[in-house]
Amino acid sequence: MSEVIYGTGELKRARYAVATVFCVHGAVTGSFATRVPWIQEHAGVSAGQLGLALAFPAIGASVAMPLAGSISHRFGARTALRGLLALWTLALTLPSLAPNLLTLCVALFVYGATAGMSDVAMNALGVEVETRLDKSIMSGLHGMWSAGALIGSAGGTLAAHLGADARLHHVLAAAVLTVAGFTACQWVLDLRATEDEEPPPRFALPPKSALLIGAVGFCAVFAEGASLDWSAVYLKDVLDTSAGLAAACTTGFTLTMAVARIAGDKVVDRFGAVRTVRISGIGAAVGALMVVVAPNPAVAMAGFGLLGLGIAVVVPLAFAAAGRSGPNPSLAIAGVATITYTSGLVAPSAIGTIAQATSLVVSFGLVTVLACGLAVFAGVLRAGDRTRTTVPEQVSPAAADPARKP
Repeated sequence: MSEVIYGTGELKRARYAVATVFCVHGAVTGSFATRVPWIQEHAGVSAGQLGLALAFPAIGASVAMPLAGSISHRFGARTALRGLLALWTLALTLPSLAPNLLTLCVALFVYGATAGMSDVAMNALGVEVETRLDKSIMSGLHGMWSAGALIGSAGGTLAAHLGADARLHHVLAAAVLTVAGFTACQWVLDLRATEDEEPPPRFALPPKSALLIGAVGFCAVFAEGASLDWSAVYLKDVLDTSAGLAAACTTGFTLTMAVARIAGDKVVDRFGAVRTVRISGIGAAVGALMVVVAPNPAVAMAGFGLLGLGIAVVVPLAFAAAGRSGPNPSLAIAGVATITYTSGLVAPSAIGTIAQATSLVVSFGLVTVLACGLAVFAGVLRAGDRTRTTVPEQVSPAAADPARKP
């Protein structure tokens, strides 16, 4: 990408803009998730068929994410993000329009493909802003995604409570979010490829560094997916709690992750990516172990809360490390994103399969082991640690050495 000098004010504005983009992206997910029961009924599909259809967003994302780099190279980062984010917000309308299983699978494939490409584009720009500001912002950006998901979920819950048609709900939500995303994209960094820069391949295997970083992200997302989908079931079936208390555990886990991500940047700036993930991994492992040995609901809920606190910053730091791990940030980020999306797809069914063969307690024993992996393999995120001994010339030309050339 071309070297453009941005002042501190412009970088701060770009930071807020990309944070808004993350919030919009999350709001689409929250808006969709709350209306899945309506979509299932409208399409006339069974629970098993719905499970099959819900695999297609991850498939679409995995197929399309490698394209994000070539799109950004051709059109520039700002234009690419504006277009891809608009496609994603508008794709929210598709699943609720599907009348049967086949059209639902196609709709969810497109939904996932646009989600994945916009995800890569916005993370690449987030990493670029973080690099130029020379301070951690990726955790906060992902916290904004979680906040957006909560906002979208709240709107969807209200719409469902009022008995609103999901087609109307999603058309209105898509319109609002498209305008919000398009407006926010006006102020993201406008990075463009230089004339002599080779375009990235449309499809390519991620670099080895991205695979290692993605493995750490896999562990975190597996624990997240397992907790989100199974924490309420764990409390209800294993510890015999009420449905209300079980649901409160899942809500608490989600809120813990959102708050930890928003506050996580200060911790990362102080301790660095590797130490933060190492300590977080230990905390997550202790939390998962508390769930496994919990004698009562209070201990299990505390364990899920500690688990959420421990894994919250891992994925943002994995994206940051991927963006700095080689000459092609979009390709590396796409590789990490593909692995984490796969983990999110695999986790719920893997937990269920193990639980059916043994028990949910054994399933969360696996989560404990993967959480330990965060602490053990945190060193692969070393690319996410920034060097503070030099002044980044992109941040403030006046503050840099006058003898340095832009």
